[in-house]
Amino acid sequence: MATVLIIDDAAFTRRMLRKYLQVDGYEILEATNGQEGLEMIRSHKPGCVLTDLLMPDVDGFKFLEILQQEGLKIPAIIVSADIQDSSRQQGRELGAVGFINKPAKEDEVRQAVRQIFE
Repeated sequence: MATVLIIDDAAFTRRMLRKYLQVDGYEILEATNGQEGLEMIRSHKPGCVLTDLLMPDVDGFKFLEILQQEGLKIPAIIVSADIQDSSRQQGRELGAVGFINKPAKEDEVRQAVRQIFE
């Protein structure tokens, strides 16, 4: 079973994304910030990450930067309310493979994750 890590400081968003993805049978891991997310990656090796950008401690950009620095090649999709082109560009430069606007739509989330695991 493929594993997806959801990193977001908002419990509502994590619950919503988990509900969307469990329909397709993914195992779901959750973290409330980038630091927790990095710990989960090191211990559980998920196949995909959905991450917010604005979080306490380690934000989404720093999380992606650390993934690159440590050579952790895990596909990451940004799920954020930040719609600025500069944020999308920075995310791409840091290795994000996709960007989903909040509030995330179920079909968009499921399709993006399916593409990673195909």
